[in-house]
Amino acid sequence: MGKASRRKGKENRVAKDPSQQPAPFVARPFEGLANETDWVAMREIVPSATAKVTFEVDGTEHEAIVATILPMAWPGLRRESGEMMVALQTGGGSGDASRDVAAQLIAVTQLEPGQPLAAMPPVSAATPRLQDILTSTSLEPTVHDTFDFWIPEDHEVGEEASISMEDANDSIAPTFKLPGVDSAYWVLIGDRAFVRWVLPQEENKATDALARLSASGKGRMPSNDDDGRLLGAFRACGVLTPVWEVVTTRLPEEQRKPMLELAAAYEEAYASLDSTPLDAEERRARNGIVSRQITLR
Repeated sequence: MGKASRRKGKENRVAKDPSQQPAPFVARPFEGLANETDWVAMREIVPSATAKVTFEVDGTEHEAIVATILPMAWPGLRRESGEMMVALQTGGGSGDASRDVAAQLIAVTQLEPGQPLAAMPPVSAATPRLQDILTSTSLEPTVHDTFDFWIPEDHEVGEEASISMEDANDSIAPTFKLPGVDSAYWVLIGDRAFVRWVLPQEENKATDALARLSASGKGRMPSNDDDGRLLGAFRACGVLTPVWEVVTTRLPEEQRKPMLELAAAYEEAYASLDSTPLDAEERRARNGIVSRQITLR
């Protein structure tokens, strides 16, 4: 075999080696995970939250805390106690958020206690995905008013770190997870309040259901004071997150009943799509929703 043939054969083997290939883009990276929509919410719309996960690396099970953001925008860290943490809201990425977070989890298992993961670990087509390593059967986010979870209990911080923490806490938009409906979050931004609901269905069909809901007049958040209007929707991680503006005079926990009513109306609209296509008015409503969509990442 000549040198050219051997070189070509070697190049072909490298080309087929997944570890030498970039991770393929995945439009809906958290699909198939328990509580997919809460993974999306923590990555895209919730400022401060944590959740525990368990995962397996090389036959050993570990526990870690998944957080929205960590100090210094670190992708991960291992505390002096050995507790492991990774962040979902990190810059950059491979195009597959599931693979990125899995790489972060694997990387923090290799850190020494007290060591941060200062940069995103390399990711390739051979890197496992969350769907490959998670052993958790659910994700239960805890929404926080502050970033105080960054600091372990009984741990003293210096003046500079304290000032930095105060600045970070001041940046948080008050957020409340609405009970009774999966992945619905109330948020106060300035003097306006909104409800954001991460929908679990395929994006196009969810848009159809919202259009039907809007055209029927049931697309507003029910209220005794004012009907919360549908402003539009975010597109993130392959799913849709519609946004309603609601009155600020009602406490977030008082949004439970209106949210349940709205969710029931949406489910009815979604179920009807199997038997009845959108009519002209509903298609116009759909065009309006699509024109106001914003894509996150």
